[in-house]
Amino acid sequence: MKSLCLLQLVCLAGCIASRSREWAHHGAPIFADLTVHEMKAVRAYLHGIPEMGLTNARSRALNKNSILLMELHLPKKHEALRALDRGHAKPPRQARVIIQFGNQAEPNITEYIVSPLPSPTSHQVKTFKGAKPVTFESRPITVVEYDHINDILNKITTKAHKLLFETTGGFSYTNCSNRCLTFSDIAPRGLDPGERRTWIMLQKFVEGYFIHPIGFEVLINHQDLDPEKWTVEKVWYNSVYFDSVEELVEKYESGEVEKLKLPDHSDDDFYSTYIPRGQINTPTDIHGPKLVEPQGHRYHIDRNFVEYAGWSFAYRVRSSAGLQVFDLRFNGERIAYEISLQEAIAFYAGDTPAAMQTKYIDAGWAMGTSTFELAPGIDCPEIATFIDLYHYFDTDKPVRHKNALCIFEMTMAMPLRRHFNSDFQGGYNFFGGLENTVLVLRTTSTVYNYDYIWDFLFYPNGVVEVKVSATGYIHATFFTPNGLHYGSKVYNYVLGNLHTHLIHYKVDLDIDGRENSFETLDLKFVNFTNPWSPKHFIVQSKLHRTEHRTERSAAFRFGKKFPRYVHFYNPNKKNKWGHQKGYRIQFNSHAHSVLPRGWREEIGISWSRYPLAVTRHKDGEATSSSIYTQNDPWEPAVSFEDYIRNNEDIVNQDLVAWVTVGFLHVPHSEDIPNTATPGNAVGFFLRPFNFFNEDPSVASKSTVIVRPDQDGKPKIQRWTPEVIGHCVTDKPFFYNGTYAGV
Repeated sequence: MKSLCLLQLVCLAGCIASRSREWAHHGAPIFADLTVHEMKAVRAYLHGIPEMGLTNARSRALNKNSILLMELHLPKKHEALRALDRGHAKPPRQARVIIQFGNQAEPNITEYIVSPLPSPTSHQVKTFKGAKPVTFESRPITVVEYDHINDILNKITTKAHKLLFETTGGFSYTNCSNRCLTFSDIAPRGLDPGERRTWIMLQKFVEGYFIHPIGFEVLINHQDLDPEKWTVEKVWYNSVYFDSVEELVEKYESGEVEKLKLPDHSDDDFYSTYIPRGQINTPTDIHGPKLVEPQGHRYHIDRNFVEYAGWSFAYRVRSSAGLQVFDLRFNGERIAYEISLQEAIAFYAGDTPAAMQTKYIDAGWAMGTSTFELAPGIDCPEIATFIDLYHYFDTDKPVRHKNALCIFEMTMAMPLRRHFNSDFQGGYNFFGGLENTVLVLRTTSTVYNYDYIWDFLFYPNGVVEVKVSATGYIHATFFTPNGLHYGSKVYNYVLGNLHTHLIHYKVDLDIDGRENSFETLDLKFVNFTNPWSPKHFIVQSKLHRTEHRTERSAAFRFGKKFPRYVHFYNPNKKNKWGHQKGYRIQFNSHAHSVLPRGWREEIGISWSRYPLAVTRHKDGEATSSSIYTQNDPWEPAVSFEDYIRNNEDIVNQDLVAWVTVGFLHVPHSEDIPNTATPGNAVGFFLRPFNFFNEDPSVASKSTVIVRPDQDGKPKIQRWTPEVIGHCVTDKPFFYNGTYAGV
C-alpha cells in the first residue's frame, strides 16, 4: 500500500511537471517580438486613418507625421499568468507604436497601443505614469535629420575648407575621395527642456574614425523643423571658442588664432585598425581550441521558447532597449517572470565642449535595434544557433538583422564541482567530478562607437548569470594639456576620456509564486563566554537578518554600505528542511553614481542612485527609462524615483528588483585600437538560497566517479558514453554584415 501511494505521488509530480511545461510552451508566444507580417499590418492600419495624415518616415521633410518606432506591447502580468499557469487562452497581441506629429501647430510625440494582431482594428493612446507629456524636442534623432545636419555641415566646412585642409594635411568634408572627414554628434542636445542643439565634432573618416578627432567642434541649433532656419551657435578650434564660423576663419587668416597642424596621415598610420602588427609567438598555421557538440545540440528551441537541462524561458529583443527573458523556470518552478535590460549609460568628462556635454543614455538611440550580425567563431561559437531579428525604427518597412542573436551551450573548462578524497597514504578513496556546461543566450548592441555584448547564462545548478561585456572604440576627443585631468593621451592629439558605464536591469522575481518578501543578511560579531573554558571568551560572526518592509527601506544608495546578501524569498513556501524558499542576487560590479543627486541630467537617471531598489510590481511601472530620456533628462517622461516615492509595503507582495551594475573606465594606451572585454564585464548572479532541497545538478548524468578496486586499479563509473567524434567544422567562415528592409 505504501509503495502504491509513493507511485501515485511520483505519477502526480510527473503530471504536474508535464502540465507546467505544456503551459509554459503554450504561453511563450505572448512575449515574442512582432513578426514582419504584424509590423506591416500595423503600418497599413495606421496609414489608413485619414486624420493621422501619416507619411513615409524617410521623406525629406521634418514637419511631417510619421511612425518612429513599433514594437510588441506586453500584456498585463495577471493576464499573461492565466495562460502560463492555467493554460487559458493567450491575451491578444498588441503593438506599441510611437508617432511623430510634426505637421501641426503644436508638434508632439504620441504613443498608441494597436490591437489585435495580426489584423488590427483599433488603437488607443498610451500615456506614461502621471500622464507626463513627451516634448517633441525629446524625440530620438532620425536618418532624415542626420541628412539635414550633413547639409549644414557641408556649408560650415565649405566656409572653413582651407583651415580644415591645412590642419589635417589634406582632409576635407566635401569633394573628397580617400581623405574625407566625418562627424560624431553628442547628446543630450541642449542644457534645458525643449532645446535641440547639438555639439558635433569632426574626425578623419578612416577605419576607427572615433579615435581620429581633428580639434574642430561646432554647436548647431536644429530645433526648428525648417532646416533652413538652423544656426551655428559656437565653434571650438584648438582650445578657443568662436561665435561663428566666419569669426574663426577671419581670425585664422589674420593670424589671430594659433594654427593647428596635425601630423601627416599616411597609409602606414593605421593605429585604429584591426590589422595585425607587432610580434606574437603563437603559431599562425594551427587552429586554436574549438567548441564542439559531438552529438548535436542538447537544448531545444521552438520560436522564442527555449529549454535546456531543467531550464525553460521565453525571450525577446525589445527594439527600444534590448534583450529580455520571461517566464524563467527550473524544473517547472518559476523563478522570475521577467529579467530585462532597461538602460545603458556612459557619462563622460573632458576639456573640449563635446566631451563636457557627452552623457549618453543609450535607449534614446534605440539601443535594441543596433543588434547587428554576429560572426561565427568570434561573437559566438561556430556551433551556435543563429537567429534573425526584425526591427521597425526610423524606417518604412521592417528591417531584418541577420544572425543577430545566438544560443549555444558551452563548457566553462572548470568543474561545476569536484573532490579528490585522499587516503593520506599516497592514494585515494575516490574522486568525483562534474563538468560545468552552461546555455548562453547572447546578442550585442553597437551604439555607434561602443559594442555591448549581452549575455544570459543558465547553469545546471539553478544559477542564472546576467552579464554585459564592453568592447568597441573609446569615445575620444582632441587632446589638450588640461585634458589629462579627464583621461589619458592615447595617440597624437587624441585623449581617451574617462567615463562611467552603468547598466540597469529589471528583475521581476516570482519565487515559487507572486507572494514574496525581501531581507538582507549581514554578519555581526558576538562575544560570549567559552562554555567549555569559562576563563576565555569566544568572538565569532553571527547572522544578522533585516526584513525590509517598505520600498524606501529596500532602496540602497551608492556610497552607503551595501549588505552582504540580498535575499528574496517566499514566506509561504518551504523546502524539505524548513527554510523559506528563496533566491539571492549576487553582484559583480564596480558601479558608482555619475552625478550628484538631483543635479539636472541626473533627474532623468534617478535609477542610477541605487545599486538595488525593490518595488511592488505594477503594470504601470514597466520600465525604468524611456527612449526620450536622452534628449530630455531634465523633465523625463519616466521617473524611476516616482516608483519608490509612495513607499509601499513589500512584505508578501509581488516584488521587482531593479539592479544597477557598471564600472569606471579611465582609457589607457592599451585601449588602442579597441577596448578589450577582459576585466570589462559586469553583471549579477541569481543564486538559489534554500530554494531546492539539495544542489539540483546532482541529477546530471555527466558526473564521473573514480574509485580504486581491490587491486588498486581505477574503476570508473559514468552515466554517459565516451564519444569521440569529428571536432572541427568543415564549413568555411562566412560573414555578410548586411541588414535590410523586408
